[in-house]
Parts: sequence; structure tokens; C-alpha cells
Amino acid sequence: MLESELFDLLENTADAVYAVTAAGLVRAWNGAAERLFGYARAEALNRNIDDIFEARDSLGTSALSGGMEAATRNVRGTDGVPHFDLEVRTKAGERIWINVSTVVFDNPRTGHRLLVRLARDVSERHRRDHLYERVVEVARQIVASVQDEDATDHAPVEPLSDQERRILTLFADGSNPAAITRELNISPQTLRNHLHHINRKLRTHNRLEAVTHAQRRGLIGQRP
Repeated sequence: MLESELFDLLENTADAVYAVTAAGLVRAWNGAAERLFGYARAEALNRNIDDIFEARDSLGTSALSGGMEAATRNVRGTDGVPHFDLEVRTKAGERIWINVSTVVFDNPRTGHRLLVRLARDVSERHRRDHLYERVVEVARQIVASVQDEDATDHAPVEPLSDQERRILTLFADGSNPAAITRELNISPQTLRNHLHHINRKLRTHNRLEAVTHAQRRGLIGQRP
């Protein structure tokens, strides 16, 4: 009699509710469960809930959705039975995510134990979480790619010569091309040739870029 009263009470809840034995056999299935999962009450009663749902956990592996073993598996050392998420299959074959809460009901008259499951559709939350994870992963990949490109594009393909380092150091110190040709006793054309080789080695496009990247990588000293 107590179970009958309980099932009548569950029928009026907005959440999908089903009750299973410790072995996972369905003993109650309310109207909201019919609407959410697509199975009529007569189709669900006395079937094993794990066979109905073919549930998977967040890792995509097979998960128990009914019975005392499923409840125990989700306790994780806490008091009571915490709620948990499951991906389940509806009658139409659609995979949806539900959040399941459990009430353990012991019938003092019969000694039977029932696990009353209250289920809510949380598929949209999982879609948002998945999208967020994808955005974070793409952002991480972009940052890693930019860092890799920065390290690759601006690292010297071959070491700079001593003369090339002297030229970059003089440019970093503020010397102009005319002063550098006099300082190093080289022609303007030789200086242009050196700059061409420097930019090729550092994969830069002008002398300002070359000086900046050489300083960042410790190829020449930083200006005070």
C-alpha cells in the first residue's frame, strides 16, 4: 500500500521519475518519464533500466543507470546518494543527458527496497560545456601555434657572424649607416649585403626588426 501511495505521488511531479529495484527492474514510470524518454509505462515496467537506457558516462564508457550498484558507485565516500549525470538513449534513438537524483525507499511492510530516480534533461548544459571546452582548446592551440611560429620564424637559421653582430649592436646603440661604415671601415654596399644576410638568417624584414629580435634572443646586448 505504501508503494502505491508513493507511485501516485510521483505521478504528479514535473520531473521524470522512475523507480527500480536493487537489481534495476523498473517498478514505476511516471508520465513525465514517458514524455522525456519516449517509452510508455507498459513498455518500461519490469524491464531492466540499464537495457532501456544503454547509459554512458561523461567519458563515453558504459555506465550503470539503475540498481543499488549504480547508486553505490556514485557515492564516492559521501553520505547519501549524490546526483550524477548520464547520457541515455530515448526510444527514438536520440542520446540525451540527464541529471539523476536518488531517493532510497525501504518498505517496512515488505522489506523491499526501491531506488526512486528523479531525472531532468540537462542536454543543453552539456552542449554549452562542450562548446566552452572546444573554445578553450582552440584558443590553446592558437596560442601554442603562435608561440611555435614566433620561435620558428625568428630564430636564426644559421649563426650570425661576428661582423653581423657588430653591425646589429651598432644599430642598437643608435648609430646610423654612415657612422657604421666608417666605424667598421666597410662600403655602403657591403653594409647592405650584411643586412640582407642578417634578415635572411633571422627571418626579419628590416634592420629594426632584426635588432629587436636579436636583442630578445640574446644574440646582442640589450640597450640600457
